[in-house]
Order: sequence, then C-alpha cells, then structure tokens
Amino acid sequence: MNEDMLDENYFYSIEHRRATTIKIKRSIFICTLEYVGSIEKAKNFISRISKENKTATHNCWAYILGEKGDIFHCSDAGEPSGTAGKPMLNTMQSHGMTNIAAVVTRHFGGVKLGVRGLIEAYCASVKNTIELKKLKKLIRTVTILIEVSYGFNDTLLNQIKNYLSRIKDTTYTDKIVHTVEIELKNFAKVDRLLSEYQSRGKLKFSRIPKANKIPA
Repeated sequence: MNEDMLDENYFYSIEHRRATTIKIKRSIFICTLEYVGSIEKAKNFISRISKENKTATHNCWAYILGEKGDIFHCSDAGEPSGTAGKPMLNTMQSHGMTNIAAVVTRHFGGVKLGVRGLIEAYCASVKNTIELKKLKKLIRTVTILIEVSYGFNDTLLNQIKNYLSRIKDTTYTDKIVHTVEIELKNFAKVDRLLSEYQSRGKLKFSRIPKANKIPA
C-alpha cells in the first residue's frame, strides 16, 4: 500500500489475519498481524502466536489501540533493546493504524545482524505484511432511524446521499423507515437538515447516540 494514499484524518486496520515470511542472512522473520479491539484481545493474540512458535528464537510484538491510536505497547522479547518492538510499533504508526497487533517470530540463522540490521529486518517484516493487502479505513458513525413518506423519500435520499456511510436497513409499510449510518464528523449537518424537515412535518427521525467504528 502506498502511504501517499493514506488520509491522515482517519485510522486504519485489517479485517483478517495476515502473515508474511522473509529471510535475511539465514534468519527467518515471520510477521503475523491481527485486528484486535481491546488490550485483552491483543495479549491473547500475542500469547497464542508465541505458543505456536515456542521453539523460535524470539517472538517480538507490538500493538496499537484506541480511537486515536493512543494506547500502545511493544516488546523486544530478548532482542537488544530498541531493535524489534519499537521499530515494529513505529512501522504500524507510520501507516496510521490502530486496533492492530503484530508478532514477528524470528528463527535465528547463525549470522548476527547487528543493531541496524535488526531494526531494518523487523521494520521490513511488518511493512511487508501491512502492505500485503489494502488496509481498511476505520470510520466512526452514528445510526439514525428515519421515517418518511413515499412522496418525500427521493428528496430525502438525494439530500443526505453525500453524508451516508451506508443504509443498514429499509422497511416499507404505510411509511418508509430507513436505518442509516452517518459519519460522525458529518452528523451535525445531517441533524440540522433532518430537524428542519421534521419541524415541517416531512419526516420523523431519532438517533442512537453511541458512535460505532466500521470499515470503509
């Protein structure tokens, strides 16, 4: 993934576990990435991968959590201080990631890489895995229920289409009821618009105040 494509106003993660393997001077580096939604899930993932690779020389790790990527931790797991966990963490942060955990499993090949070599190897291992597939943009949304007449439905949808993240559900009875998700940053505009239409008797709406995070 080209970092130039990243929008600095958003954070990114992955949908499914991904892994890559690289060989550097006979050492094997296996990076595994997984989406995690909590510290507990991050720790469970790290523990699971480490147990699966308990014969490896090192299982270094890093994770990032929080809506702003402000919760993070990493470990060199026996490698020289600052040569593994921190480079892994920095690589994920440079891609604007959160809700993500990484484990890089190293099988030592008998040739020492030195401090600079280790930093470059762990960075490359994580970078290759991140860029294996396109990342998912994380979007905070508000869910709104809108009840509208058949005659006003097209006007409504035309007015809010540029703000929609998605229409989750629509039911048809004597009225049309849409369950829609609006990106949180756009909600104030949509709220004003819907409030005006509601005051004119064109529709009724209510919202679920809890913001969600969904893949774009």
